[in-house]
Amino acid sequence: MKDITLVLISLMMVLFSCSKDPDPDPVAGSGTVADHSSIDLSAIPSEWITKAKSDLHIAYGHTSHGSQVTSGMTGLVSFKGNAYAWNNGGTGGALDLHDYAMPGDLGNPNYTQWEAETRTYLAANSDVNVIIWSWCGQVSSATADNINTYLTLMNGLEEDFPDVAFVYMTGHLDGTGLNGNLHKRNEQIREYCRTNKKWLFDFADIESYNPDGVYFGDKIPNDACDYDSNNDGVRDANWAIQWQNSHTVGVDWYSCASAHSQPLNANMKAYAAWHLWARIAGWDGK
Repeated sequence: MKDITLVLISLMMVLFSCSKDPDPDPVAGSGTVADHSSIDLSAIPSEWITKAKSDLHIAYGHTSHGSQVTSGMTGLVSFKGNAYAWNNGGTGGALDLHDYAMPGDLGNPNYTQWEAETRTYLAANSDVNVIIWSWCGQVSSATADNINTYLTLMNGLEEDFPDVAFVYMTGHLDGTGLNGNLHKRNEQIREYCRTNKKWLFDFADIESYNPDGVYFGDKIPNDACDYDSNNDGVRDANWAIQWQNSHTVGVDWYSCASAHSQPLNANMKAYAAWHLWARIAGWDGK
């Protein structure tokens, strides 16, 4: 009888442990893509915004184009309130994000210096558990080997720092269209991230759609959101300005700095960034 009781108790313990959802690791996971489909800010449960602010310590390396993300995040605080506050250190319950944490960007001054800067930074900041770097214009002229160098170095960092989430990124649009080198190299990055389940902030994809999901990627768009409206090979319209003009500022979109581009572009990148932070913190996106 005693043996049967012990067996029953053990079985109940196993069933109980299996029925519980384990607490998500804030920096591990199968990866996700933040892109134009990740701009519905209201879809993020508030508890995951709170969780991201509580658990994440982010270091962001970039130059001018990459500033669209953090400029958009700054403007979002004025637009939606302190729930989306961020600063270096996370004071006052804000998201801890060190902007310009490391000098240069993924291609400046070369295709490898960023990796050394990352290692130096992590050695001095053991609390950091998210690393994100942006390109400026270097993907446009990058070779397949250049991108393979980037991917290999990122993988090496992931192996050496398993408790850190490393976010990959595509390069901004340059007007060369779907047949251009930029698109091919961005597809190289995307395919690697899909295959290997990496975290990806798809900078170029966000620039290819307006908030209504209208696609402009086949109209030779550039980073300013200019595009060819009548397929004559000349960029003669701007999808972001068109959308802004047909919607209400302060209600549907907000004014903010957006280097080389329009405020709406930075708005969308801020929304996608918060989706990414929430997913890294453990939200399943549902």
